[in-house]
Amino acid sequence: MPAAHASVAPDLKSRLIALLEQSLRQVAADAMPVIELERPKQASHGDFACNVAMQLGKALKRNPRELAQALIAALPAADILEKAEIAGPGFINLFLKPAAWQGLAAQVLAAGAEFGSSRVGGGEKVQVEFVSANPTGPLHVGHGRGAAFGASLSNVLKLAGYDVQREYYVNDAGRQMDILALSTWLRYLALCGETVAFPGNCYQGDYVRDMAASIHALHQERYKRAAAEVVAGVPAASDDAEGHLDGLIANAKRLLGADYAYIHGHALEEQLGDCRNDLAEFGVTFDSWFSERTLHESGLIDRAVAQMQKHGHIYEQDGALWFRSTAFGDEKDRVVRRENGIYTYFAADIAYHINKFERGFTRVLDIWGADHHGYIPRVKGALFAAGLDADRLTVALVQFAVLYRNGQKASMSTRSGEFVTLRELRAEVGNDAARFFYVLRKSEQHLDFDLDLAKSQSNDNPVYYIQYAHARICSVMHAWGGVERDLLDADASLLGAPQELALLKRLAEFPETVTAAARELSPHVIAYYLKDLAADLHGLYVAVRFLDADEAVKQARLLLVAATRLVLKTGLGLLGVSAPEKM
Repeated sequence: MPAAHASVAPDLKSRLIALLEQSLRQVAADAMPVIELERPKQASHGDFACNVAMQLGKALKRNPRELAQALIAALPAADILEKAEIAGPGFINLFLKPAAWQGLAAQVLAAGAEFGSSRVGGGEKVQVEFVSANPTGPLHVGHGRGAAFGASLSNVLKLAGYDVQREYYVNDAGRQMDILALSTWLRYLALCGETVAFPGNCYQGDYVRDMAASIHALHQERYKRAAAEVVAGVPAASDDAEGHLDGLIANAKRLLGADYAYIHGHALEEQLGDCRNDLAEFGVTFDSWFSERTLHESGLIDRAVAQMQKHGHIYEQDGALWFRSTAFGDEKDRVVRRENGIYTYFAADIAYHINKFERGFTRVLDIWGADHHGYIPRVKGALFAAGLDADRLTVALVQFAVLYRNGQKASMSTRSGEFVTLRELRAEVGNDAARFFYVLRKSEQHLDFDLDLAKSQSNDNPVYYIQYAHARICSVMHAWGGVERDLLDADASLLGAPQELALLKRLAEFPETVTAAARELSPHVIAYYLKDLAADLHGLYVAVRFLDADEAVKQARLLLVAATRLVLKTGLGLLGVSAPEKM
């Protein structure tokens, strides 16, 4: 293997930091701050920049530029360093020799899919809970963003060395499921000839009619009850819409008795099954689907409330149990058990989070919609009240995605039945565009999803642009027809063109990009990195010849693009996007 490979350090930044530390010992032995290197945005500013001279200037009462000059003069000779320059008020810009980069392509190819992986996570056991939408209807495009973000972030964390478990919390208990069961039963009664005015605050979608039709086809009129009995004693909807709904639910449970469980269970399984299939088709899978009902059935909620009561954070008032959440920054105290003895959703959520830590997760990451912002201090306060370290819970907020088609904003609401489903979005733009566009922004930023752009086959469409880069490389490699691993012996010292070095430098950024995405919980940085990598590849493709070049040069360039193809595929895989070989 050519010497250029052997001269490459596994971590250029570490070697440069070591050189600067040696220089500091000569210039300012008593001051040894943590040295950090950044990649300048402009290539003319070098490969790395350091601000240590400005850090120390004030403490040492020395002019930062003069201090930077002294540090540069004291830098020991190194085979990777071309030169160092002073910039601005005292930045030290470091320029590396081409040989420092040329061995990278072989390292990437030899590492394979492991390139970019790290031990930053140290095997820490992390649970990522995301989507967790009530199984009361099809997933809509808002849920899709949380799904794409959670799945991509989980992939990134795993590559960064965390032991990741993906979980979906199934809200299969409580009022929303009762409303869905009632909605289905009322549509079923209409099929049996018993018409009850359908409440506006029931679930309106056609999927409810479909479930009712399924029950009717299977069981005919077994669950038929007289309309007059269904509405008996129920407040008028015009006077009390929610009370009207609760009265209908109570009557349904009384009239159906044990059969109510079937209606409830049928609606749950239909919608949960649809959710599972939709997400699986979207490339989003979970290691665990945790049932809220198990919290009630196992006594976990009783135990959680008792645990908080033991620490003096629960009090009784008007027959109900209250959590003193104002002590933890909440605007008011919260009921955990109503006067009728029924636990609130919040109580179940407390028990669920306690259970997460009891399962051995050292870190818990919840991905919630941005409208749950005020819920964070409440849950964290409850964990503290239960005697747990609330700082081990991290909540990432995901803003709603707004869909635009032909310049028109689409409205969506599960309860009204007017919504654009995730499945419809995927059918229109494809999984790849949906997964990529969903993570193009920070999760806490609003996202306008441009359908027209997502479907376009142009360089303005980032998905097309990146996938085309991968397909271009595949075309070159297919035309060559050789064995990829034989390229490991190519003479990488021949990779000296500006476009070749730019691509090598971009490849070198991938591991630190993955690490940054994991630490900042920001998979969007992977998306932006891939756009830059694709731009570098397209630039090289236009600038140089591959297959009809000198044999040694050809082998070196094939090595470079083979390494680039691997990183493109790995990066796209992190985001749940395919890497096609032909386009």
